[in-house]
Amino acid sequence: MGQAIELQLLKRGHQVSFKLGKIEESELEFTLTNSDIAIEFSSPEAAVKHLKTCFRMQRPVVCGTTGWTAAWDEVLLALNQYNGAFIFASNFSIGVQLFFELNRKLAHLMESRPEYLCAIQEVHHTHKKDAPSGTAISLAQDIIEIHPEYESWSLEPDSKAKSIPILSIRKDPAVGIHQIKYNSPIDEIEISHIAHNRDGFALGAVLAAEFLVDKKGLYSMRDVLGLKSI
Repeated sequence: MGQAIELQLLKRGHQVSFKLGKIEESELEFTLTNSDIAIEFSSPEAAVKHLKTCFRMQRPVVCGTTGWTAAWDEVLLALNQYNGAFIFASNFSIGVQLFFELNRKLAHLMESRPEYLCAIQEVHHTHKKDAPSGTAISLAQDIIEIHPEYESWSLEPDSKAKSIPILSIRKDPAVGIHQIKYNSPIDEIEISHIAHNRDGFALGAVLAAEFLVDKKGLYSMRDVLGLKSI
């Protein structure tokens, strides 16, 4: 992702001030003083610390790292404390953001159709650290928010009522596949998004960074793309 983001930044006329791997917090602070904005794609273990440092250093930050959102309240507290600027997305792809909208629309249509049972499947490369993917969790949470039949999601097929099963598959060279299925005794409805490469994720992250410069507060990719509620 770092290489793909760098390519998109250069294509759009930006400079890459630093490319950081595993560093000490003091080094991160130094690099932030010479940067307008940070784009954070690291690891679940490092992301929260990085985000807090960006807020404290008054640098807007775009984050695409997943697997850390159990600390969401802690991060928002730091964001508000330092009056920072922040965009997080489980997936920055413009196509996936449109897919999120489609998923919400379909969930609304299915509200009154309890005979259709929902399931989610996601496929990624074997190096992906978290399962299910952050995108799959976002898809499930949007359905849960809208559809009265669901209250939770589960990684395993679950006989418990009101739970959306998520099947996570890891195989190479899959970049990312997400499928939403509604199955009834007589038919099945399915929508899917298939990523062919990482360019879409990288471009979305760069667009988010361009949007966030000189702003304060919490924003989403819906703000970046000007999407209205369905």
